[in-house]
Amino acid sequence: MYYGKCLCGGVQIQLAGEISDIIHCHCSLCRKNSGTAYATNGFVNSADFSVVRGEELLSIFSFKPGRNRHFCSACGSPVYSSNEQDLSRYRLRLGILDSDIVERPISHNFVTSKANWEDLDANLPRYEAFEPNRK
Repeated sequence: MYYGKCLCGGVQIQLAGEISDIIHCHCSLCRKNSGTAYATNGFVNSADFSVVRGEELLSIFSFKPGRNRHFCSACGSPVYSSNEQDLSRYRLRLGILDSDIVERPISHNFVTSKANWEDLDANLPRYEAFEPNRK
């Protein structure tokens, strides 16, 4: 069982099944929607997914007919995407999850449209908190 919530905690979700086909997507749509270099997405069976709190806070943006992005109207956190041609599964933004997941990403996709400052093989220092000289 996986649990998650948006940034403000108004939308809380639960997933009773597995996450499949996890990818780091570098396409311009995912970059714009996430505000980051890429979005990490995975597919979940819609029957296994539930909004346990805050469904009334979910807003929808349709960027193409039948292709919907569901997000918290209070804090703007992306929650999941749905496709009216395949309602058996949703594409979940994995950053919403509070639970550790078992599944792992299988690929970086749309790398030819990645942000020019993103270095997939970066050998950057890693810190448990802010970088040491941050004030």
